Amino acid sequence: MEAPERHLRLLTDTIEAVNSTLDLEEVLGLVARKVAEALEADACFVYLYDERTDELVLRATYGTRVEDMTRRPKMRAGEGITGAAADERVPVMLPEKAHLDPRFKAFPNLREDEYESILAVPVLARDKLEGALNVRTRRPRAFSEAEMELLLTIAAQVGQTIEHAKLYAAARRRVRELEALARISEAVSESLYLEESLEAIVETTIDAVGASGAALVLEDGQIAWPEGRAAEHALRLPLRSKGRRIGELVCDRDVPFTEEEQILLASIANQAAVALEHGRAVMRGVLAQEIHHRVKNNLQTVASLLRLQARDVESVDPRKALDDSVNRVLAIAAVHEVLTERRDDDVDLAELLDRLRAMLVQGLGAGKRVDAELQPVLLAGNRATALALVFSELFQNALEHGGSSVHVELAAVNGEVTLAIADDGEGMAAGSDSGTGLSIVEALVRDELGGRLSLDSSAGFRAEVVFPGD
Repeated sequence: MEAPERHLRLLTDTIEAVNSTLDLEEVLGLVARKVAEALEADACFVYLYDERTDELVLRATYGTRVEDMTRRPKMRAGEGITGAAADERVPVMLPEKAHLDPRFKAFPNLREDEYESILAVPVLARDKLEGALNVRTRRPRAFSEAEMELLLTIAAQVGQTIEHAKLYAAARRRVRELEALARISEAVSESLYLEESLEAIVETTIDAVGASGAALVLEDGQIAWPEGRAAEHALRLPLRSKGRRIGELVCDRDVPFTEEEQILLASIANQAAVALEHGRAVMRGVLAQEIHHRVKNNLQTVASLLRLQARDVESVDPRKALDDSVNRVLAIAAVHEVLTERRDDDVDLAELLDRLRAMLVQGLGAGKRVDAELQPVLLAGNRATALALVFSELFQNALEHGGSSVHVELAAVNGEVTLAIADDGEGMAAGSDSGTGLSIVEALVRDELGGRLSLDSSAGFRAEVVFPGD
């Protein structure tokens, strides 16, 4: 076959191959192989031009495996023989001893000194530099004008293909980015809980880049949501809100992150910062509303207790009435304190009753022997307030009117909670059956706890409250 005909056939085959896909990495690999085959060269090196860094970056090879390189070769336009071709936008051909040319730039992991000849050409698209490529032979070879024209023609078509592949890659990256951000936005908007939003962000991050693990680290160093495992390559991206750093997104993977993935992760980090601040604002609003609600309810309870106490003002010592009211307010405060510390809607009754026991013993229980058997029982905050008041009244009565010892029990059996307070004395003072304290206890057990109260003075005195658990 005559050279012109063979060159035309090779040109057609090469153009058809590189136009068969829009995947940039696949395009560049095909270019390296097809060009080397077209010119019967031993090696081909394809460089892409990075406008941001003004560098030619080696992206594909034939004859040397690019994935084996620990450091990807880069050069500026005008640097090296291939860089000179890119800078001057004309072919550069050296038939032998190319590595001795003063323009030659050595890359140890390429071993280019084993090649004798080089033919380098720029890769252009509409006069815009897209990269450069070269072919190498181990034996001296003077490339003909026809071969140079062939390579220039292939390079021109490759330039167009690279431009299209870049647009395709950018569009694909944007779609991935939008899909990831949409998943995060959807998860954040559907959830009123910050932890669920953080979980969605981390899981989306792992899925978006195939990471081995990810985590959100807040500004105080607390790891808000870790997922997966650490790996050799870690990427840390700052979370910023209104110019202030509020944390960072950490992403781990066994292989390095590409530039496109870093851009995607930066977008996810921006969205995470917005979600984090939004979640915190919602939590602050919810918390403020909850605190307001609790305080209002507690104040209403205090007012009701004081009005009830005021009815007996003529028959009760004013000082004792004030002391009783103080203890009731402190009982309510103890519930509020436990709720705040737990940051939950439920109260551990064992912890609550132990605090109240210590407080009342300190004020009233001098010389008394008090022991308690308290099982862990969780109760909703509003019902826990009622139980705290019931316990405070009954325990205070046992300390004031009981004998030398008081025993407290708390247990949950078959869906019911039992609170018992027993002492070895006579129990409630004579004539106190209709007093304020007992009235409070009866009303709270019946109306707030939905339970029953029993009093037994057959052996000492025992008050028992039984009510359904949550």
